[in-house]
Amino acid sequence: MHIQTLPLACSLPKPTITGPPPLKARKTHSMAPEKVEIFRSLEGWASEQVLPLLKPVEKSWQPQSFVPDSSLPLDEFIHEVKALRERTKELPDEYFVVLVGDMVTEEALPTYQTMMNNMDGMRDDSGASPSPWAVWNRAWSAEENRHGDLLKTYLYLSGRVDMDRVEKTIHHLIAAGWDVGMDNNPYLGFVYTSFQERATFVAHGNTARLAKEGGDPVLGRICGTIAADEKRHENAYSRVVEKLLEVDPTGTMVAIGNMMEKKITMPAHLMYDGYDPRLFEHYSAVAQRIGVYTANDYANILEFFIQRWRLEKLEGLTGEGKRAQDYVCGLVPRVRKLQERADERARKMKPYSIFVEAFSVMTSLCWIEVNPHPHPHQEHHFTEMTAMSARIVL
Repeated sequence: MHIQTLPLACSLPKPTITGPPPLKARKTHSMAPEKVEIFRSLEGWASEQVLPLLKPVEKSWQPQSFVPDSSLPLDEFIHEVKALRERTKELPDEYFVVLVGDMVTEEALPTYQTMMNNMDGMRDDSGASPSPWAVWNRAWSAEENRHGDLLKTYLYLSGRVDMDRVEKTIHHLIAAGWDVGMDNNPYLGFVYTSFQERATFVAHGNTARLAKEGGDPVLGRICGTIAADEKRHENAYSRVVEKLLEVDPTGTMVAIGNMMEKKITMPAHLMYDGYDPRLFEHYSAVAQRIGVYTANDYANILEFFIQRWRLEKLEGLTGEGKRAQDYVCGLVPRVRKLQERADERARKMKPYSIFVEAFSVMTSLCWIEVNPHPHPHQEHHFTEMTAMSARIVL
């Protein structure tokens, strides 16, 4: 299939803003000092209930199992690369926009490990602490490290993306840091990571489905394997929140309300490629449009945790805890109503105007060489764009 492409970035005016959106004012170290002892007292429990969710290295998958083997004779290696490119050629450009965004998010792992290591009551002061919290953080990072490595290698071999711009985006993101409102507070941190890991489980699961439907079962298996890791990690963080609700119900309920009030923003929200200051918003819009992560997914995840943590039935709360409980348990219908209104607005929009808006978003995401004559499947996806796509908190 011949694809005519636009020269990268040359047809787009340079923005006047030269960086990602400014950071919000945040608290740091917001947990009361006496709460530190709670996490110290839970170390034995964490060793028994959290660490077993890690996989031994020798039983863990590695990226090499999914990509062409570079140790093969050259002609065999080239044959495998050609087969990979043949599988990916029918996947639409917008799919690669989302896959690149997912990969860039995974590649900023140094930032996430640093932030988790700065949580009060869990800090790894030596860098090799035997504390189960520190052991988990290091081993979790090692497991997550494979995700970005594998996706980046696959994208590089596919020939479908501008790797120079992608790598600059990773560079910018790691340099920018991370600001999701955890305040060095492990109560907030475990609520955030529970939600975020489930969100990535959903997103990678959907990219797996779309890859299989688009004719690349290997990429489908890659995304599905990553999704399984995220599900296991979600289970670990969720167990911690369950335990905190048991030992400190009010403090934990207030933390859940705090994080939901801030909204769960995906860790790559400071994504920037040196060109587009609204890059994360544009990436999120495409993810919403093709069904990788939507407002409905956000509501489903919130509903899942309300049920898993039995928040509606939680007792023994103070007035502050009850207010947080009422707020969180009433959020799901509000989020769903927003989605319904957005869908209704989208249905009333003319298909042409939707296509033009969608195409402008695609051309601003210069990770890929955008086809000015889209594949029919792409146009169909564009016409299904929801008005909420640019506003969804991914």
